[in-house]
Amino acid sequence: MSDGSNSKPSIRTRIVQAGHFIDAETGATVPSIQPSTTFARDEDYKLIGQYIYSRNSSPTVALAENLLCELEEGFETRLFASGMGAATALIETLETGQRVTAPSIMYHGVKSWLLRQQKMRGIGLDLFNAADPQSLVKAIVPGKTAIVWVETPVNPTWDVIDIKAAADATHAAGAILVVDSTCAPPVITKPLTLGADMVFHSATKYLNGHSDVTAGVLTAREASARWDMLKQAQIGLGATLGSFEAFLLIRGMRTLFLRVEQASRNALAIARHFEKHPKLDAVLYPGLESHPQHKIAKDQMSCGFGGMLSILVKGDEAQTRGVAARLKVFTPATSLGGVESLAEHRKSVEGPDSIVPGNLIRFSIGIEDAADLISDLEQALQSM
Repeated sequence: MSDGSNSKPSIRTRIVQAGHFIDAETGATVPSIQPSTTFARDEDYKLIGQYIYSRNSSPTVALAENLLCELEEGFETRLFASGMGAATALIETLETGQRVTAPSIMYHGVKSWLLRQQKMRGIGLDLFNAADPQSLVKAIVPGKTAIVWVETPVNPTWDVIDIKAAADATHAAGAILVVDSTCAPPVITKPLTLGADMVFHSATKYLNGHSDVTAGVLTAREASARWDMLKQAQIGLGATLGSFEAFLLIRGMRTLFLRVEQASRNALAIARHFEKHPKLDAVLYPGLESHPQHKIAKDQMSCGFGGMLSILVKGDEAQTRGVAARLKVFTPATSLGGVESLAEHRKSVEGPDSIVPGNLIRFSIGIEDAADLISDLEQALQSM
């Protein structure tokens, strides 16, 4: 009977070990940074290795891409200089007259760019209510819709979209489904295994996890003409990640499982503590049994429900901003997914066109002591 010594280690082990990396020359267990922008040829003018120029790819970036592709159980991964770099490269593959279906509430940067492309390039945009599954189906235009873009959970209301159902509706109309899974990294959700064609992350967030890298990533489930176009667009736009950033991303991913699991535990504890708080209208968190899509969340999320939650303060916009301003342990800042906990009055950040409720505060829960975070929010609410 085999003792299992020849079996491949789990993905959790492989990520911790950066793909069981050991430098052949030095024995180093930490991947090195290869900063070269260009790569030499031999006497026959053939490339010595597989790389030609860093805008196309480089060894450090390729290692990070391979680890992410294995995490997502995908066909191929491409890393970009930012999340918006990845999103805009995908949108660049659209032809005039083709349409995108997306949630009415979503990350405002991507939504703003889609609205710009609608105006400048004639790319159609059909928005749907993420809380209503039929709204998504009705927003798809068979023969016209090329890409259905969904976030799940939806930022910052944390509605949960059924990825399998969305994939069925998308494919029936001849389109591809792209899932922004930034707030549910592959420790929690693997959209490609649920029928999505591509999965997107702002790798700045949970994948890096230390608030010191700006990066984006797209992973495809299989080869396609659009994937080839996307890779060409990335090189043409110059949206490639640098080697140092890829090194930091690899460093961050080595603790991905630990960080996400602890943040999820903290978020659930905070959500349960404040669920019926007298100074709140609601706590928005898919891990609560009272969440309208809790069953869907249980089906497609594992290792917890993530570290993102929002509260609806029982007060007006000014009072809500006051609560956010009185927080002392939470840092008032944009972004999410780092080890430190952040709080943000989202409507103020998105601007006057935002349709996010004025009494909503978004929290990115980190890995601190949950009791400290609960105490901090309690004191901020008691001062109302």
